[in-house]
Amino acid sequence: MAGKEYFSSRWSLILAALGMVVGTGNIWRFPRIVARNGGGAFIIVWFLFLFLWSIPLLIIEFTMGKSTRKGSIGAFGTLLSPGYSWMGTFVFVCTAAIMFYYSVVMGWCLRFLYDSVINASFLTDPNSVWNSFVGSGWQPLLFHFIAISTGSFIVFRGIKGGIEKANNILIPLLLILLVIAAIRALTLPGAAKGLDFFFAPDWRALSRFNVWLDALTQSAWSTGAGWGLILTYAVYMRQKEDIVLNSFIAGLGNNAASILVGLSVFPAVFALAPQLGLDPNQVVLTPGPANTGLAFIWMPRLFAQMTGRHFFIVLFFLSLSIAALTSLIAMLELAVRNLLDLGFSRKKSILFIWCFSFVLGTPSALSLNFFNNQDWVWSLGLMVSGIFFITAVLKYGPGKFRKILINIKDNDLNLGKWFEYFVILVLPAEFILLLGWWFYQSIVKFEPHGWWHPFRIYSVGTCLAQWGIVLICAILLNKIFAGRIIPGGKNEHFFKAQP
Repeated sequence: MAGKEYFSSRWSLILAALGMVVGTGNIWRFPRIVARNGGGAFIIVWFLFLFLWSIPLLIIEFTMGKSTRKGSIGAFGTLLSPGYSWMGTFVFVCTAAIMFYYSVVMGWCLRFLYDSVINASFLTDPNSVWNSFVGSGWQPLLFHFIAISTGSFIVFRGIKGGIEKANNILIPLLLILLVIAAIRALTLPGAAKGLDFFFAPDWRALSRFNVWLDALTQSAWSTGAGWGLILTYAVYMRQKEDIVLNSFIAGLGNNAASILVGLSVFPAVFALAPQLGLDPNQVVLTPGPANTGLAFIWMPRLFAQMTGRHFFIVLFFLSLSIAALTSLIAMLELAVRNLLDLGFSRKKSILFIWCFSFVLGTPSALSLNFFNNQDWVWSLGLMVSGIFFITAVLKYGPGKFRKILINIKDNDLNLGKWFEYFVILVLPAEFILLLGWWFYQSIVKFEPHGWWHPFRIYSVGTCLAQWGIVLICAILLNKIFAGRIIPGGKNEHFFKAQP
């Protein structure tokens, strides 16, 4: 029974949630998105969408996990009826597909951490190191193996013995490292220009439609809202833990970590880039291969200009590696939790997921084109996962969901009726805008001559084809999965919950 394992304290739950939401996207994607969208103006909109999209979805996930005590497949089948378990299967597969290539990203971080410690030439020519690394074939595969093995070992040890212990050490360490990096960057000559670029708002940016949609996208992807990860951790939260307060802490913690990263990156770029004869604006905006330009190419070159350069570049890649690991742990536990619900032991579950992840992550380790395709397809697939969570609440009844499942006895915070309007009106509208925007980008900008083609990297066709395959399989297997997770098709005690 899922309830036999719990996080030992609210502190442990919060650290695990922060480990889930704070990932590599906070460190290498966030600064670039801020730079291209008006600095301080973007930050305002980005904070707005934390409350308009991310936190409401985190609340839904926390509620479904805590109330049902099941992973994503069982949570949908228990909340609604076994016939809807296929929605949870899609959530499971979507996040697992991200996990396959996310392990590759963690492998990159580990390799560059290794280089930052022992390879003196790395600081002066990181671009050559990157090209040599990704072009070697076996090296990305080896570090992908190390990454998935490290995460799997931690998850194998269970909630208290593995996930809780790891996050209790890694998240405070990550925050300390980010604070040290921010302090050092802020004390560099010329750092004030970076702060001005980061925080000074270009109010004209607020009139641009893409700024608002980029802010919504960054909030959705960075917080992990709709991934099913918070749902998974909520399975192990103690009954007295508050859903609403923990959702706000997780969302605000993610944004705080991103701001800390900005305080490290922007002052460092604007202080150090001119020493190399580079335009700081161009450095921040350069995506590089697989969006790695800032983290894996420019930051090492910039840190090479600093006093204590080895210490700070090791600190930077250690932070990246920790952020990647804590997020990977959450993805692995989501997969394991669903297999546990299906009747497998933790040992068999993690062995299966470890092998499967290594094999299915191998194409992304060997080919950046394949990596980019999977990142495109399943990052947008998270929007579909999000709408499934919204649909679940709409079908269950937003009022009943709020009054019976969220606003329970001994809460620190209760939700008002505004939550129901959000679920009925605001969240569906944001989903339509967000998915429509990225499909429009594919048709007009990314793949104008082959947007319909199922084998183009950034096409609409490839998304619809891969999502369609998963949805068809999920629906066909629904009866088998639901029958094993919800025996007899009954929702057990779920609907007997007291208001």
